[in-house]
Amino acid sequence: MGGRIRARRADLGVTQAALAAEVGISAPYLNLIEHERRRIGGRLLVALARALKVEPSALTEGAEAGLVAELGAALNGTSLDAGAERGGRVDIELEAARAADFAARFPGWAELVATQHRRIRSLEQAIEALSDRLTHDPRLAAALHEVLSTVTAIRSTASILAETGDLDRDWLDRFHRNLNEDGARLAASAQALVAYLDGEGAGPEGAAAAGAASPQEAFEAWLEARGGFLAEAEPGAESLPDPQLPDEGEARVLAESHLAQARRDALAMPLADMLSLVEAGAEPGEMARRFGVSLVAVFRRLVGLPGNPGGYGLVICDAAGAITFRRPPEGFQMPRLGAACPLWPLFQALSRPMQPWSGVIEQASRLPHRFRAWTLAEPAAAGAGDPGAAPVFVAAMLLRPARGDETAAAAPVGTTCRVCPRPTCAARREASVLPG
Repeated sequence: MGGRIRARRADLGVTQAALAAEVGISAPYLNLIEHERRRIGGRLLVALARALKVEPSALTEGAEAGLVAELGAALNGTSLDAGAERGGRVDIELEAARAADFAARFPGWAELVATQHRRIRSLEQAIEALSDRLTHDPRLAAALHEVLSTVTAIRSTASILAETGDLDRDWLDRFHRNLNEDGARLAASAQALVAYLDGEGAGPEGAAAAGAASPQEAFEAWLEARGGFLAEAEPGAESLPDPQLPDEGEARVLAESHLAQARRDALAMPLADMLSLVEAGAEPGEMARRFGVSLVAVFRRLVGLPGNPGGYGLVICDAAGAITFRRPPEGFQMPRLGAACPLWPLFQALSRPMQPWSGVIEQASRLPHRFRAWTLAEPAAAGAGDPGAAPVFVAAMLLRPARGDETAAAAPVGTTCRVCPRPTCAARREASVLPG
């Protein structure tokens, strides 16, 4: 708080003596406050805020609270070896304690560090996703095989032309025609491969634009383009134009099914009531009891609210553990291909049907992230199978970034074994491609 008071006073060009006189305290006492040697509250806090022309919360919490959190994350992810090479080791606890003061005194530099940290984190996530893709993606393997096969064919034809001095005119024309056709095929294959990789770097939308998206990816791109919120699903929205559903058959079926479910959820949980509950910080279980719906229905509704005010994400899997719906919160990494981390509470929910679970998890990466998670496994919607058969369960996991007051011990989880930095894990299936 002292750093915020000092920074605000300096911004206004007010001396310590002048500010102290205005609020009715001595200049030495104000100096102790600004250097974190005295704690204040009540009337003095209100008086200082009024004199500095800010809300009291700006002094107690600070506009730079988000910056401080980002600086702490950047510090935790910094290698200490560099400090040792310069002749000293960084004291993490001491530096973390100075983060708030740094953000208050030098907000511009703090924002620069935070921006660079976010950029580094984004690049690391892209590299991990590409590493996972190179290992597991069958479409990428097929595209590379097509390019290599075409290059081999061109090389063989060129060798014949170069090493054979006297060729019949008909054979010569045939080889030239083969070179032309193989060259065109190579250009098309290379262009498709580049478009595919560019699409991966741009997320689901880019993959769809590159023409390489699966039906699931095309559906996810359609939903992402809508921000997750389907206005057409809200009661009284009959006058709105029909949503532009994906053109692809299977993706269209997925989108139509999701839209129908969203309409049922919107009817059971009115939008205005849901937004009020989110603003009040209500728990998903409380919402389920309020509307008399299942917990998974609340999960779906929360992640589909306009603007996603709670910052929620949702992952759903079937009884085989295959991901059938993914809309992760910011910072939560998911493999696009291959199996996800078996330590996710999502999969553990399948072993305890109809038993809700809630807790904090920490996803491993160079910069670990903590999330509050809620899970539940419930019977899938009745289909055309044998009505007397045992129910088939699906599991859902609601996520949001953990808050500062959620300090419970976090369960460690990963993304997928191939890009997990934890060297020892009882659930590991294969070695990681990451060093160390």
